[in-house]
Amino acid sequence: MADEKTIKEKHMKLIPVMTERSKRIWAATEALALGRGGISVVSRATGIHRNTIAKGIGQLESPETLAPDRIRRQGGGRKRSSVIDTTLIEDWERLIDPVTRGAPESPLRWTCKSVRKLSDELERKGRAR
Repeated sequence: MADEKTIKEKHMKLIPVMTERSKRIWAATEALALGRGGISVVSRATGIHRNTIAKGIGQLESPETLAPDRIRRQGGGRKRSSVIDTTLIEDWERLIDPVTRGAPESPLRWTCKSVRKLSDELERKGRAR
């Protein structure tokens, strides 16, 4: 389909300069311009998930706008692991405390264990990566 090829070419040229938000809004405008079936065409041409394009359409049609310097609304995105699992920091502290070096008053601490070894130990204790 000619539309798919054209959209793919545009997408490849714009990718280096687009943010997550601008990519979503651009894909939504392309889908709306195509009309019925536009989301599917744009999704196939760009590899952007249909839900992302639909979210972009919702943002275009919504009176609520984000500040120009924002990519997502406040609170959007993946949550920190320490917020999801409240005991993670305590378990981490227990693992590094015996092998920690440095001045006790300093917030900077050194450990002899690598991140991979610490991660493996947490995984053995039942935590997923």
